[in-house]
Amino acid sequence: MKDFSFSDAIISYIVFLYSTVVHEAAHAWSAWRLGDDTAYRGGQVTLDPTPHIRREPIGMVAVPLVSLFLGGWVIGWASAPYDPLWERRYPARSALMALAGPASNIVLMLLAAFAIRAGISAGGFTAPSSITWSQITSPVTGGGMWAFAATLASIVFSQNLLLAAFNLFPVPPLDGRCLPLFFLRGRAAGAYLDFVQQPALMWLGLFLSWKLFGVVYPPLRLAAVNLLYPGLNYG
Repeated sequence: MKDFSFSDAIISYIVFLYSTVVHEAAHAWSAWRLGDDTAYRGGQVTLDPTPHIRREPIGMVAVPLVSLFLGGWVIGWASAPYDPLWERRYPARSALMALAGPASNIVLMLLAAFAIRAGISAGGFTAPSSITWSQITSPVTGGGMWAFAATLASIVFSQNLLLAAFNLFPVPPLDGRCLPLFFLRGRAAGAYLDFVQQPALMWLGLFLSWKLFGVVYPPLRLAAVNLLYPGLNYG
């Protein structure tokens, strides 16, 4: 098994940072296109991490780095501003805006999967003997650029699967809590938003998601890897 090294930790943070930036920029861009320019005016329709870090320096820098070097996992958060009146006026548009973030992470994960398959076709990657966070694929040779590329593609795959899956939990304050907004209108939508925006409920949602995610993510990643390598049947 490939050990999680200092270089893996640095790559993990950089991948977390840019994956989160893409996630929030997707929120901001979709809101702008759907009629709410709040995040656009805040400069967050961009892949430049600066405005995103400026908005959430603790969640995007301090906590991720501390959690990574103390526990080996990146924990953090970010946010894009939006107009709550726009959300209540157009609940379905708000739901699309919310789902744009996880959708962007799914796209990044699929790009990593494509890179892995391309690397295998080129003779640089091979299926690993076991799966870890930073070892979804392995270099055929022991070092060099293929080894760096394998680690980078593996972490992009793992990180973006995690971000997409976690944010799709249907509880506040995560993006998945928007799903009922596709079907609710008027007073019903307003009542639902009043309910899910209670601070106590949001803290409870985060706690439950954190507890459940350790159960959900490993088999989800295993299923994704088995789709990546048909016929190998990792267990």
